Formats: sequence, structure tokens, C-alpha cells
Amino acid sequence: MQEQMASYPDLVAYHCIAVTLGQAGYMKELFDVIDTMRSPPKKKFKTGVLGKWDPRLEPDIVVYNAVLNACVRRQQWEGAFWVLQQLKQKGQPPSTATYGLIMEVMFVCGKYNLVHEFFRKMQKSSIPNALAYKVIVNTFWREGKIEEAVLAVQEMERRGIVGSAALYYDLARCLCSAGRCQEALAQMKKICKVATKPLVITYTGLIQACLDSGSIQNAAYIFDQMKHFCSPNLVTCNIMLKAFLKHGLFEEARGLFHKMAEDSNHIISKSDYKVRVLPDIYSFNTMLEACVEAGRWDDFEYVYKRMLGHGYHFNTKRHLRMILGASRAGKKQLLETTWQHLARAKRNPPPSLIKERFCVMLDKDDHDSALACITGNPVEELQAFSKSAWLNLFQENAQRFQKDTLTRLVNKARLIAAGNNADSVLQNMLCSGCEFLRTCSF
Repeated sequence: MQEQMASYPDLVAYHCIAVTLGQAGYMKELFDVIDTMRSPPKKKFKTGVLGKWDPRLEPDIVVYNAVLNACVRRQQWEGAFWVLQQLKQKGQPPSTATYGLIMEVMFVCGKYNLVHEFFRKMQKSSIPNALAYKVIVNTFWREGKIEEAVLAVQEMERRGIVGSAALYYDLARCLCSAGRCQEALAQMKKICKVATKPLVITYTGLIQACLDSGSIQNAAYIFDQMKHFCSPNLVTCNIMLKAFLKHGLFEEARGLFHKMAEDSNHIISKSDYKVRVLPDIYSFNTMLEACVEAGRWDDFEYVYKRMLGHGYHFNTKRHLRMILGASRAGKKQLLETTWQHLARAKRNPPPSLIKERFCVMLDKDDHDSALACITGNPVEELQAFSKSAWLNLFQENAQRFQKDTLTRLVNKARLIAAGNNADSVLQNMLCSGCEFLRTCSF
């Protein structure tokens, strides 16, 4: 643009550039633009009939407000005082919008005393706008002055200023954090008049405010109330699921999860997704972890099978220890379910799963299936099936096996090893099995 007179930036162009940089928080680049505005062109142009053409410009309030926006993003309060200094040199008083942005800068920098100071200065010279009241409400909230926040909004309304949805939303969250949920819900009518975001987002924010203050009871109350006005979405349900479990309310979490899981049985058309919430992998993992921690293996089985039924896959890092724990707690069918799931997906079972199934089949005296665990699957981690690893497995599970069972296993393995199909894993198991039989006293 600066290469030609015809396209040399004018004030409108600088406004666009400054606003964009300010919203992105690009402080250095913004000051470079201001320097460019004040500097003569680097290239000499033939001005012709224009004579002394001077494209230099001084920043105006739009550019200075862009600087304040960048200060908010960068949390740099010094820039706000630079703007005030520049305006003072020009003899220009800050506008209401400028004061509002300065207050916002001070708020994000944690300088609450300066927020109040600039609010008082604004009141002396003009009527505060909705942004200023939003900042003052949040400041009172941070300071724990809930009643002062309420009074500030009431003062705003008496002045005839129309509050933004964001202002009433912040006030509602402020009230929720103080346990004043009824008053918070009363703000919803005001929010609905000016809101552009879906109600579910607003209610979810109120729930989170209750949880941040440590009150699961208030969060549950808001969650119950929102169902009369809008359907909770997946984010809302997952927040409540996690919150119930965090506060030891397993049955409440279980009930919510069951409703989410059962909703999938009632999906007929796309419109059903608006009123029904299906669990995602986060929902499943949250419940699986809780079931394991509480030793609720029947619930674990239900959740795990539902997870696979919904098309989610076994994750070795997350689910392996759970399945091994469930198997040892008596839910051996889940081991088989996982084995079949991996087979359908053409995935190799992890070594720990192979060994556990080997032990389960051996415990059932099913030698063929036990040997098939190690001969029918490619082994990627040979170290996990070394002679010492097999010997450790036999020793750790000695109480599960009868001597006759192991003897028949070794004899069966010898027959297979005698052929040409013997591999190192089978040979290692055979050697360790023989050594274990020689040294172990049953």
C-alpha cells in the first residue's frame, strides 16, 4: 500500500489495521503502525499538482482504543497509562468507551483499586456504559462483594442503561458463587431479552460457577431447573457427571449416565438429538474410572459394554488395567469381550491381556484355548514372553493352577513344539513350565 500514492493508507485503512491488531493482542505491531502513521513515506513520490503532499497522520481515539484492546489481551496495564498520556497531550478527554477499556485492562491485571478509581472518574465526566458496569460487577465479584455487584446493576437500570447479556450472565454467575441461586435464575429473563448465545451455554456457566464455589447441591439445583427451559447438552452432562463423582455422589452420577446411555435407544431422527444426549468417550471413561475406584464391577461391565456398543474402541493405555482388574474381580467375560473386540478390529492384544487370558483358560483346564492365546497371535514385545517372564507368571499365579493342569499343558505344548510350527514364545513357555513343575511344591 505504501509503494504508491494512490494506495497509500488513509485514516480508514489505519483504523482497520489497528482494530485487527488490537483484537489479536499484537502490541508491538500496533505501535509499529502508529510510528508509520506519524512518519513521512519512505519512498519519494512525484506529487505533481498536489504540491506538498503529506500523508502523515496522528492516531485518533479509534487507534488508542485498539491499543487498549491489545493491553487487555496482553494483560499490560502500562499501555493504558500511555494512552491516557497521549490523550492528555492532545487535550482530549477519554471517551466513555475508552474509560471502559481502561477499566477492563486494570481488571485483567488484578488492579481492582484502579478499576474503581477510573469508574469514579468516568461518572464525573459522563454516564458509564454497559461495558463499564460489566467490569465493575466482575470486580466486585472478585473482591467477594456480592451485594455491591447487585447494587451496581440496579443503579445502571435506574439510569435507563440497557445491560448486555454478558453483564447479566456475569451477575448471575456471581450470585451462584455466593449460593444465591434463586436470584441468579431471576437474571435469566433479562438475559433472554438480549441474548445471542443458546440458553444451554448460559445455564452451563451458572452450574460451573456453583461448582467453582464448591457447592454440588447448588449445581444440581441449577441443572434440574434448566430442564424446564432448555435441554442440557453433552458438555453440561459431562460436567455434572464429573462433579457428582468428585463429591462422592456415585448413585447420582450413575443415574445421569444411565439416562444418557438409554437416550441412544430413542434416536429415530436428527431432531431427537436436540432433546437427547448421548455419552461420548469422555463420559464413558469418567464412569469407568469411577466404577473401578468404587469396586462397582457390575456397573463397570454395563458401562464398558455400552462403550464398545457405541463404537468406541479399547484403549490399551487407559482400559487395560481396568479390564485386568475386572477379570481378577470375577468379570472374566469382559476379558473375552475385549479379546473378540480386538480380533474384529484386527488388532494384536497387548502382552498383559494375552497372559491374563492364558491364565483364565488354564484355570478352566482349557489347554487348547490357553495355548492358542500365544500361538494364534503375533507377538510384538518378545521380552514380555521371555523364559524369566513366563516363570514369573507361573510363580505369581501358582495358587490358580493344579499340578495336573500344568502337566497336561506342558505335554500339549511338547506336541506342538515337536512340529515345525514352534516359535520362541512357545519354546520359552515350555521351558519355564517344565522348570516350574520341577521346582514348585504343590
